[in-house]
Amino acid sequence: MTTVSFDFDSLTPKERYKLLIGTVIPRPVALVTTRSPSGQANAGAFSFFNVLTHDPAILALGVEYKPDGTPKDTARNILDTGEFTVHIADYALVDQMEICSIKFAPEVDELELAGLETAAGETVRSPRILAAPAALECTLLQSIPVSPARVIVLGQVKKMFLRESLLDPATMYIDQEAFDAIGRLGGYLYARQGDQFERVTPTPEAFFTTTG
Repeated sequence: MTTVSFDFDSLTPKERYKLLIGTVIPRPVALVTTRSPSGQANAGAFSFFNVLTHDPAILALGVEYKPDGTPKDTARNILDTGEFTVHIADYALVDQMEICSIKFAPEVDELELAGLETAAGETVRSPRILAAPAALECTLLQSIPVSPARVIVLGQVKKMFLRESLLDPATMYIDQEAFDAIGRLGGYLYARQGDQFERVTPTPEAFFTTTG
């Protein structure tokens, strides 16, 4: 099987971006809400996002700055207030998520434009989107400036809200198919969770027993 290789030090940022978003797939989409110190609500969608650990519960969010080098509203609000709420976007929220991705001015309320009903945060000041299947209220644990134009935000989950119909309370398992979360692919492509399969990792003893 023939392969090609790339020296990332010799690539342009756009070339690295294309290769990374086309190979690290699917990426979960974080629909993030924040409030500015003055109280202005903001929402933005990010796919450079994932959970890093459960003990403590830490999420990572990568945010690029604006072309002029100033922070986007989400990053600025998180750094200024130390609070944010991550919503996992499902297929039903795709249109509203896209509106929240538009580069509006800071004074524009994306939540209002998208017609998203919210509730006040319980452990943070950022609003919670009621239509989202899951919401995680976070406080800023650490910010890592990786370049003048990018910052990685680590948030500690303080409280989770989950659509009740998705949870089996006896097992704490979540119905992944009913969740219908979307994932970001390369370019303008997204994926849904319709095609699933299960594999159970065996113990070493079971592995050697099976393989002889």
